[in-house]
Parts: sequence; C-alpha cells; structure tokens
Amino acid sequence: MTLKTRKGVKKRVKVTWKGKFKLGQSWNKHLLSNKSKKSKTRNKYGLVVSGSENKKIREQLPHL
Repeated sequence: MTLKTRKGVKKRVKVTWKGKFKLGQSWNKHLLSNKSKKSKTRNKYGLVVSGSENKKIREQLPHL
C-alpha cells in the first residue's frame, strides 16, 4: 500500500531550505489599523514549527 500525502497539510506548510516547516502566522489578515507596527512585522514572515510538531508533519508528508 502506498503512503498518501495529506493535501490539507501540503497546502498550508512550506519547507525551508534546511528542511524545517513553516506555517502562516495568524492575526495578520484584517483589522490591521488597530495593531501596532511591531506586531505586524513580527507576524509577517510566518512561524517555524517546533521539533515535536515537525515529526507529525513529516509523517503526513511522506514524499518530501
């Protein structure tokens, strides 16, 4: 039996050059006028996934 890729995870996660996973950061889509410049720039580039979550994502994306 072949291993299937979880399509929802594939759409939401990007792989960095070193093989880490990156997710989009929340709190950055609308109502931005109320938020400080510091919080907006902090949320701009996404979130690098921690080690324990990294293992779970790698199981769901077997062909990377």
